[in-house]
Amino acid sequence: MIEVQEFSKYYAETCAVNRISFRVDAGEILGLVGPNGAGKTTTLRAIAGIIPPTLGHITIAGHDVRANPLAAKRELAFVSDEPRLFDYLTVREHLRFFGRLYGTDDVEPKATALIAEMELGGKEDALPGALSRGMKQKLAAACALLHAPKALLLDEPLTGLDPVAIRRMKRTIRARADAGTAVIVSSHLLSLVEEISNRVLVLVQGHIAAIGRMDELKASIGAKADLEEVFLRITGASEFPPTNPPQEKT
Repeated sequence: MIEVQEFSKYYAETCAVNRISFRVDAGEILGLVGPNGAGKTTTLRAIAGIIPPTLGHITIAGHDVRANPLAAKRELAFVSDEPRLFDYLTVREHLRFFGRLYGTDDVEPKATALIAEMELGGKEDALPGALSRGMKQKLAAACALLHAPKALLLDEPLTGLDPVAIRRMKRTIRARADAGTAVIVSSHLLSLVEEISNRVLVLVQGHIAAIGRMDELKASIGAKADLEEVFLRITGASEFPPTNPPQEKT
């Protein structure tokens, strides 16, 4: 559903991402991790069609993001780490707007279901200014899910959420993958990535340092470890020397 081929992004003479390739199949959750400045947000924004690739190709459900952007964007949703909401639209009006934007059928019952799923009940008529940071995040997620995207991109999806809402959001992410959505989750919360991801991609200085299942990544350091230790070893931030982590065959 999501395929990235030889993607590079340059800003003037600076290379933010250099010739990376990977794919995320329907029903799969890929965890995208890396140090600050590794190129994670650049990669997500390029997949979402917000910024154009300098080189390479990105396709969503078979649609090239650069050659056929409207068709690609109809099949995806991107929830950024900072919710972008309209100051003068209520919670329900946001959902109605996104429903019209994507030509979604049966908007009202779907909106009502998402309001319940995201625990926004009682806030239907509230404006964003009256919502907490966590509620804004949940509203942004509800708007993204309304049209049942085939590809879902999440950048720090748990920001501002309380423990109960975190558990609910994790269930929501898993449920969408179980329904066939290809999901990419980028987060510095490595425990979240380890818990919900089928595979993990470690990005370092714009390059893929490792990609694979957790058991494969753990085997690369020769010890029983959690994703934090794997991450520290691969990125060279550990007290131990970095290893040669697995790479997917092309």
